Amino acid sequence: MDTWMMILIGAVFVFIAYRAMAPTKGVKSVSTEELKLELKKKGMQFIDVRTPAEFKAGHIKEFKNIPLNTLPNRLNELNTGKAIYLICQSGMRSSRAADLLKKNGFDQVINVSGGMNNFRL
Repeated sequence: MDTWMMILIGAVFVFIAYRAMAPTKGVKSVSTEELKLELKKKGMQFIDVRTPAEFKAGHIKEFKNIPLNTLPNRLNELNTGKAIYLICQSGMRSSRAADLLKKNGFDQVINVSGGMNNFRL
């Protein structure tokens, strides 16, 4: 019985970890190399969800800084009809931001995988 309990606890832990890290359904993911091509397009929204200090230390000029912790109160600044590219330092915060946007009716949400850690000019 103890072995089965350990297996069950392990399975629950794996499931919870997967759900926390799995991409949100309907959110597209692009690499930083693919992002470079998208930066040239018109009509896109580019949002950096890092802190103001991180943003000030270095950012991509097309991106507007809306820190993740302020995003729920600033959704009105975004257009639900335009694609939104999200970036952070590693991709974790932008993934959470993508989840928030999808739950609030934004259809074209794109997460930049690897974030600024992978972005090279």
